[in-house]
Amino acid sequence: MIQEIIVVEGKDDTGAVKRAVEADTIETGGSAIGEEVLRRIELAAARRGVIIFTDPDHAGERIRRIVADRVPGCKHAFLPQEQAERGGKFGVEHATPEAIRQALAAVRTERPAEEAGADVVEWDDLMEAGLIVHPEAAQRRRELGRRLGIGYANGKQFFRRCRMLRITKRELAEALAAMDGGEGEAG
Repeated sequence: MIQEIIVVEGKDDTGAVKRAVEADTIETGGSAIGEEVLRRIELAAARRGVIIFTDPDHAGERIRRIVADRVPGCKHAFLPQEQAERGGKFGVEHATPEAIRQALAAVRTERPAEEAGADVVEWDDLMEAGLIVHPEAAQRRRELGRRLGIGYANGKQFFRRCRMLRITKRELAEALAAMDGGEGEAG
């Protein structure tokens, strides 16, 4: 049984999570999250903690931001798009139980970047790594996000995630070396 309550988008996501693990969920009902749902998530965070586990798409990222902005200190689980796709649609409900278990096992806790000290990833680190302002930046972020367990995002959001989830310069360098060296998965 997972201690934290998992925040998902809808009933189909709840079904997929419950096929993979024993856990309680709160459904946001899509991207128009109501005040009542946000209050339930705040209570859940205070009592048991929450894991935000939304679809790897634009709407899922919007929900993740809304919840994380309202409820600081959340844990985050990410599914790579290729593990959550069926028929051109992306969602937790399309992932296999094994992919869901892997995503939940690689959960990361949100904390202010300042707590990580001087070793926290900076914008210049992402530029030097070819993750922004680079012809292959999107593909590099997709692969690196998979290796770090933080999912895919555009450049600005990727930077925000690195800071929010306290990805260190060392973690970034190790994942980049594995990615560029063609080694096995990091983490």
